[in-house]
Order: sequence, then structure tokens, then C-alpha cells
Amino acid sequence: MIRLILVGFLLLLSLAFFLQNQEQEVTLRYFFGLLEASTPVYKPIMAGFVVGLLVAGILLFPPWVRGRIELRRKTKALQNAEVDLERLRQSFEKLSGRIPAPVSMESSKDLTDD
Repeated sequence: MIRLILVGFLLLLSLAFFLQNQEQEVTLRYFFGLLEASTPVYKPIMAGFVVGLLVAGILLFPPWVRGRIELRRKTKALQNAEVDLERLRQSFEKLSGRIPAPVSMESSKDLTDD
């Protein structure tokens, strides 16, 4: 939620910058003065902002994918461990010859709170 508010605030600031700098011109000199172009000042600044977002996205995408793969792998391992635990509980109850008592969610929460 805080991230969304921050992004909205930054977009409002950039919109205000855009509206205040529509008529100001800047001359861009490319390749050591061989090529010149006149453009409104907000265009090069917005282009730099977009390039920065692209670079940040490219740099942050691989770790995000790795994190998602790791999360999926650990979730699957946890599910397998839970299935094995339930199977072991059932086999232990069969060996001990007692009838399994149903475990309610509230009693298991009480045990984990301690």
C-alpha cells in the first residue's frame, strides 16, 4: 500500500513537472556536436527516467524469478513433508493399536502458541 502511494505521488510530481515545462526548449548535441536537435526540456528528462526504469527492471528481474522458483520449491517440499508426517502419524496409530483422536485446529494453535 505504501509503495502504491509512493508511486502515485511520484507520478503526480512528474505530471506537475511536465505541465510547468512544456514551453521551455533545450538544444541537445549528439556525438560531439556533429548533430544538434531542439526539443522541450521534459522529453530528455522523461527519456532518462524511462531508461532508468528499464535498467532497474532488467537488473531486478533475475533475482525476482530466482526467488519465485525457490519459494515454489520450498512450498512443494513443505507439502511433501506434511504428507509424510500425516502418513507416519497414521502408521504409528495403527501400530500402537489405539483409535486416533481427532485433532482440532484450536488445540493445535494452543500448542504452537507456547
